[in-house]
Amino acid sequence: MARNKTIPDDQVLDTIFETVLETGPSNLTFARASKACNLSPATLVQRYGTRDALLVATLLRAWDRLDAETHAADQEEALDPNGAIEILLRLMPPETADRDSTNGLLVLHEDICNPQLRARGAAWGHHLAAILGRRLSDHPEEGKKLGWQMASTWQGAHIWWAFTREQPADQSIRATLEEWVARNI
Repeated sequence: MARNKTIPDDQVLDTIFETVLETGPSNLTFARASKACNLSPATLVQRYGTRDALLVATLLRAWDRLDAETHAADQEEALDPNGAIEILLRLMPPETADRDSTNGLLVLHEDICNPQLRARGAAWGHHLAAILGRRLSDHPEEGKKLGWQMASTWQGAHIWWAFTREQPADQSIRATLEEWVARNI
């Protein structure tokens, strides 16, 4: 007979994701995950099987959360270029910029190496480009192209901010995106 779960999977995986962001994906162990979410290692093995399956489940849950955040931003931000900028800044808030540019890149490495996670990332990228594109052009094909360019500029701005740190992250990334819009829209 199956036992009732005292802590739902989403809550467990969200907690473990925070641990992965703190320690890096290669340092995830059942012991570390157990300590973070207050479930025994045996319970985690029973739920997820292997450490790799636990990591994949954790990262798939993170993609679910990013999809939800992207959807909410799409619903709430203006349908103009400034709305596109606001969406991108919401998806990478300044209070997590340092973490996102260090251990976040280690997580991205896992996403790129795993075919299932890579497919989720590609799907999100296409969706994000469409969301941005609707705010950048009335012509769907042009919007798609501009959406991909803006998303690429955003990611590049974040990476270069991580190296230079000449301004706070949100100011630096906003300035780069505003300059890109001024030159391309």
